[in-house]
Amino acid sequence: MASMYFYLRFLEEKMKELFEIAGNAFEATAVIVLLIVAGLSMGSFLMGSIRRKERHEAYRDFRRAFGRTLLLALDLLLAADIILTVTLEMSFETLGMLGLLVIIRTFLHLVLELDVTGRWPWQGS
Repeated sequence: MASMYFYLRFLEEKMKELFEIAGNAFEATAVIVLLIVAGLSMGSFLMGSIRRKERHEAYRDFRRAFGRTLLLALDLLLAADIILTVTLEMSFETLGMLGLLVIIRTFLHLVLELDVTGRWPWQGS
């Protein structure tokens, strides 16, 4: 019976480690996506503004691409927050913080979606 307890405790610790690694991986992926796509979008903007007479068209393309990148990064960071909250000791404080983060990031997502596409997500194509 005692060996079963130690095995379950060991398994719990390993699962926590795995979840922490997964949460950190999502956070790192969000940062990498932001850096790489922001660099590519900026390069495309600079090349497009040099080639075209319509600079505001190149700027609009840059804003759309970067806005979509921010949306993806927000989704990845939200996933990381959910995973990391699960690995922490569950309390009303950590759940409240997660709820607040979800509300803030959902609001940002809606505003960015409106800015990028010109319509709300529920309006469809």
